[in-house]
Amino acid sequence: MDKREKAERLFLEGYNCAQAVAGAYAEEMGMDFDTVVKAVSSFGGGMGRLREVCGTVSGMFFAAGALYGYDDPKDPAAKKEHYERIQLLAARFKAETGSIICRELLGIEGRDTSPTPEARTKEYYQKRPCAKMAGLAAGILEEYIAETSR
Repeated sequence: MDKREKAERLFLEGYNCAQAVAGAYAEEMGMDFDTVVKAVSSFGGGMGRLREVCGTVSGMFFAAGALYGYDDPKDPAAKKEHYERIQLLAARFKAETGSIICRELLGIEGRDTSPTPEARTKEYYQKRPCAKMAGLAAGILEEYIAETSR
C-alpha cells in the first residue's frame, strides 16, 4: 500500500486529516504511530476546526520536518533549505487544489465554526474531499522523497 492509499484509509477509519497524513509516515519518521497521531491531533479541521491551513498540509509538513528538518538554531542555511522545501510542498498541493486553506477547500467561508466535529456518516464522506486531500498530501510527500533520494 502506498502512502496515498494509507493516508486515505486512515482518514476513513476516523483519524483527522492531519493524523491521516502524518500517521502514514510514522514508521519512516522513526516514531510510534500513537505518538504521531496524538502530536498532530490539534491540526485537524484546519487547526482545531478553525478552518485555517488544511490539516492534510499540516500533517505533510510535520512529516517533512521529522524527515528533513533542521535542529541547529545557528544554521540559517539549513533553515532556509527546509523552508524552501516546505514552500515547494505547499505549492505542489496548491497547484492541485487551488488553496492550502481548509475553509477555501471545503467552500465554507464564514460558516461551520463550531468546535464540534461532524459525525462520520456516509453523507459526510460524500460531501467532504478530505480523504482525497489526505491522499494527495501523502502522495506529494512520497513523490518528493523519491525525487530527493535519487
